[in-house]
Amino acid sequence: MIHCPLCHETEHTLYCEHETGEYRLCKQCALVFVLPDAHLDEAQEKGRYDLHTNSPDDANYRKFLSKVLEPVCERVPKGSFGLDFGSGPGPTLSKMFEENGYEMRIYDHFYAKDDEALKQRYDFITSTEVVEHLYEPSDVIDKLMGMLKPNGLLALLTQPYPPEEAFSTWYYKNDPTHVCFYSLATMRWLEKKYSARLEAVGKDIFIFTKEKE
Repeated sequence: MIHCPLCHETEHTLYCEHETGEYRLCKQCALVFVLPDAHLDEAQEKGRYDLHTNSPDDANYRKFLSKVLEPVCERVPKGSFGLDFGSGPGPTLSKMFEENGYEMRIYDHFYAKDDEALKQRYDFITSTEVVEHLYEPSDVIDKLMGMLKPNGLLALLTQPYPPEEAFSTWYYKNDPTHVCFYSLATMRWLEKKYSARLEAVGKDIFIFTKEKE
């Protein structure tokens, strides 16, 4: 029996069938997910990420990341302690926060696997273009929320999926490392699960403020 990787429920319906995989829509949390038989193994997954050329010297990449940097800086005072989770092969957002007066650590399963970083408590955590790659998003998001201090902030950047009739031509699903897709309804479900206040900043940035331990 196939479980939703976010809420673990078994009630889901076909959302799209495409050469890239079969996509299911969870009836409880509104996650759209690809079936596990389309998952890459770890070596294949890393091979895809090794093709990424993002770096701190790329002005366009910095401009893209400023979409996360700016709203977080508006909500979290300088000197706060943050984690960039899923920092990738060319950590950049963490450097941008440091340039703005924040103390940072990074973690990435493939490029900066620092288990000590996962034992800290943080004022804020950022995760940009990461949650769509997670085979077990429930476990990871649980971990991240548990690492936040009271009133801590988790900022996620991911592209919300389009309506069913547009999904088959949506570019974002074509990356074979993209296996989970979220909507505002999914984020509202997470808000309720974690008793966290959600702010949707634009169409693709979701900021959760942890209001309870």
